[in-house]
Amino acid sequence: MTQSRPGDQRPGPFWAAARAHALSAATLHGLAVFPLSRSKLPAIATAHPEPSATCIGQCGGSGHGVHDASADPARVRELFAAAPWAAGYGIACGTAPHHLFGLDLDCKNGVDGVAALRALAAGHGFDVPRTVMVATQSGGWHLWLKAPDGAKIPNTAGLLAPGIDTRGWGGYMVGPGSLGPKGRYRFARTFSQCGIAEAPTAIIDLLTARQAAVQEFPGLVGAGGRSGRSGGHLEPLVRFVLNCGPNDLNNRLYWAARKAFESDDITPDTATAELLAAAVQCGHPETPARRTIASAAKGAVRTRTEGAS
Repeated sequence: MTQSRPGDQRPGPFWAAARAHALSAATLHGLAVFPLSRSKLPAIATAHPEPSATCIGQCGGSGHGVHDASADPARVRELFAAAPWAAGYGIACGTAPHHLFGLDLDCKNGVDGVAALRALAAGHGFDVPRTVMVATQSGGWHLWLKAPDGAKIPNTAGLLAPGIDTRGWGGYMVGPGSLGPKGRYRFARTFSQCGIAEAPTAIIDLLTARQAAVQEFPGLVGAGGRSGRSGGHLEPLVRFVLNCGPNDLNNRLYWAARKAFESDDITPDTATAELLAAAVQCGHPETPARRTIASAAKGAVRTRTEGAS
């Protein structure tokens, strides 16, 4: 949960380790970082609670989520000073000098992202590069790659293949050493073993083509043509938010939340938590995202009321 104000609070039990790991990432590897809570959301309250706010840091303050990220150690210390309950840190994707792009491979609930990536590589004629790799709290893997200069890799869920998500421009990855709800993230392959590899051209081309299809046909949210209109499950709606284009995040969030709240198979608390996390992951400020979800909930109530009258 994002903390409201640091005030005179003493740092929480995981703060010192989180700050140390974040500072190492910034100073040793030039990675732009910012503090996260244990829920993996930004640990600094939004600077602009009004829903119409569009500032992503132009005001010079903190509280803009991933847009606060910095590789300047002094700035990182300032950010953590404002986040006494931080338990980890996020690494901004798409920023210089690395133009970091992450492959998030899930290995749970019958899905094997590692096997899916190997099959994708075999089917499209590319090798999975040896690169920095992080083991996630839930048994999955983050592969760190470099995107081509000028490329804005989208944040997606299942668009390349089931079990493979991407973290790109405007998104972030949880940094190694961070503590999440289920455990700690850790390096599985470090900078001392290899550098961050260039992303295979075939992956970039596949993402570009499939993202274009998503934008042309908004109901398409994942590989295999699965649609967010099924209404019975939350996962496709989360993917619909994650697979957004550069200008349609808030509209997608409202649509997905509305569908979730109108469904009898999805609890409101679960819908709110997962859709909020997806929106923030894509760079949406937390408080405006909450307001959009709340607006969708009211709309769903109106729909139910009208249907019952």
